[in-house]
Amino acid sequence: MTDVKAVVVDPASNERLAIKSVPLAPAYRDEVTVRVRAISLNRGEVNRAVRSAEPGWRPGWDFAGIIEETAPDGGGPAKGTRVVGILPSGAWAEVIRVPQESVAALPDSVSDAQASTLPVAGLTALHALRQGGMLLGRKVLIDGASGGVGHLACQLAAASGAIVYGHVRNAAYQAMVAEWCGDRTIVAPDLGAAAAFGPYHLILDSVGGSALGAALGMLRPDGTCVTFGVSESPKTTFDSGAFFRSGGSRLYGLVLFPELKKVEPASEGLAILAAMIAGGTLKPRIEIEANWTEIGAVARQLLDRSFMGKAVLHLS
Repeated sequence: MTDVKAVVVDPASNERLAIKSVPLAPAYRDEVTVRVRAISLNRGEVNRAVRSAEPGWRPGWDFAGIIEETAPDGGGPAKGTRVVGILPSGAWAEVIRVPQESVAALPDSVSDAQASTLPVAGLTALHALRQGGMLLGRKVLIDGASGGVGHLACQLAAASGAIVYGHVRNAAYQAMVAEWCGDRTIVAPDLGAAAAFGPYHLILDSVGGSALGAALGMLRPDGTCVTFGVSESPKTTFDSGAFFRSGGSRLYGLVLFPELKKVEPASEGLAILAAMIAGGTLKPRIEIEANWTEIGAVARQLLDRSFMGKAVLHLS
């Protein structure tokens, strides 16, 4: 069994993250082998790694790289193909085994850094927006519009013909969100300020707490609120009367990995998103690029919310 270097949880290391040698298990019949060239960080996996994961756990969802071996069953992209992909854990490594349905080939014009931002953030945005069905000419509100998911959701909603409103709490990020939302960028300490521009056909909330409570009172008849995060609080209160009187409104809880199993494999959504980057209609905002040896420092910056957009690390 071959050893490769990978990021693992190590309580003795900076931010509990270290690069160490780990065994590379043989590929299952449907798994391709990928040499990883770039990874991106998501707050959920970093939070678990730094605060609660057992020593030795291997974080890592997002990656871009090159196929070194096709799957033993002969499936998947050909050797040498550049790909983007997603794993439930363990993607932050030199070489990984990945189910072929979890990778998509990349257009030549899409960089490794751009591609690595897509898996969790891009697929979450894509699947959340799909809960609204036809968005052409309909009002969509994106909470946390400057974040990793939010900035992609704004662009995808706009590409779908929606009338997109983006909410941010920090005025420093207004100009960033205005690139996609224009004068429909709402800067306020709480989401309730967006009520004046509603009601909305679709609201995407990654904050929970008071934001989710406010969102449930701003839906039009048959509107949908998709919740996929609880950065403010896992609990909320809301006006249930206003919610049911809107008529047919619904709350949808989205967890990405189950969504990929029941709706469509990651390869399909990733191919769509990569093609949109190649076509110029989707532009991931990368705030930090560094070598993966800087994993501890960049993880801390992410948890401290010292930047918006995405952080990408390159494997030397």
